[in-house]
Amino acid sequence: MKKTAQLTLLETAIKELGYRLRYEKGNFLGGECRLKENNVVVINKFLPLEGKIYTLAQVISKINPAGISPDITKIIDSLK
Repeated sequence: MKKTAQLTLLETAIKELGYRLRYEKGNFLGGECRLKENNVVVINKFLPLEGKIYTLAQVISKINPAGISPDITKIIDSLK
């Protein structure tokens, strides 16, 4: 699977889990945070594609949702 397809799949999964996804600039890698009552995943927009995929995969594995698709599980397992 191409890297852009993996990123799109992970972005869709994050949104389906009820998180807002934001790409911001700054001196950070990214991760999950909670702002007031909103769950937000923030990614550094200047990261290379592989870094964005890795950060999203880490957040999803940390959340550990039930019923995750096999494609996403394969992506997460390949990064471990």
